[in-house]
Amino acid sequence: MKSNKKISIFVFSVTTTLISTAVITNTYNATAQAAELVKNGSFELDPLVDPNNPNATNPNVTGWTKSGDPMDISGIRMSNFPQSGNQGLSLSGFIGLSYISQTLSTKPGVEYELSYYLASIDDELPLDNQFQTFVGGKKLFDQKGIFFQPYTQYKFNFKADASSTELKFGNWDKKGFLYLDNVSVKAVPEPLTTSGTVIAGLLGLWMKKKRFTSSVEANK
Repeated sequence: MKSNKKISIFVFSVTTTLISTAVITNTYNATAQAAELVKNGSFELDPLVDPNNPNATNPNVTGWTKSGDPMDISGIRMSNFPQSGNQGLSLSGFIGLSYISQTLSTKPGVEYELSYYLASIDDELPLDNQFQTFVGGKKLFDQKGIFFQPYTQYKFNFKADASSTELKFGNWDKKGFLYLDNVSVKAVPEPLTTSGTVIAGLLGLWMKKKRFTSSVEANK
């Protein structure tokens, strides 16, 4: 009878350990899966062809606002040269910089990660192009003369100071095209403050299990 009682306690200890492990897994996944703040960052919501001109690509970009000289704005169009998926966004200009922007819902004090892919087909010197990145009116990136490159990922971290934050890209390419795709902004996950306590509890259960196993073996 004494031996059977010890074995039933051992089974309870294993069950508790499995439940505790599941709690850690679920908490981590909920934190890691941050919501996407950018609407139509993959530029897949609009048809490739201009609805008003079957011989031109589509200048309409759902979720984004264009600004600048009308001639330069006309160079912002859908493209069948994507980083992934079916479409990307082609950027060019004739006079100067034009812009495409979107206002994001953010939380003051929260840190976010901005990422996007940028490509250039310009390979003739001198290079007449430029690309800029702004978040909340602050310039994070400004490069002129971007030589030929495949889609290259750019990442920036920023901390929001308001409940809404403007994301804006400036562009100009007199001779060729720049291409933008897969724009994303997500909150940076915060470290779990309770994980150490939970793991310590699991370690304690594991040590108790080991001691009990040793006790059972000794009493056989």
